[in-house]
Amino acid sequence: MTNLDAVAAWIGSYRAAWESNDPADIGDLFTDDGAYFTEPYAKPWVGREAIVAGWLEHRDAPGTTTFDWHPVIVTEDLAIVEATTRYEDPARTYSNLWVLRLDQTGRARQFTEWWMKHPD
Repeated sequence: MTNLDAVAAWIGSYRAAWESNDPADIGDLFTDDGAYFTEPYAKPWVGREAIVAGWLEHRDAPGTTTFDWHPVIVTEDLAIVEATTRYEDPARTYSNLWVLRLDQTGRARQFTEWWMKHPD
């Protein structure tokens, strides 16, 4: 599997977890000691249990978003992804920049997301 294939597979699984909000789907995305950075200056969620809890606390309802992405750079241990997320109700759009570090099994060791809301 190429690095881009691994990134695409991870993002596909992330979207599936985004839609299911199933703790097992969420946890499977990350290594045991994975870190999820969600907002500037906020402490990251570290470890699967904390990531699942943080995710579920901020979850979106299934079927309320669309998501398009493309890679900016993919190396052996780093992927930077640019994306657009659209919410239905209330209607809003965000530009996203993701920094993703996967291990050899395709799980995230570190995931950082930045987002900017488009003007209404």
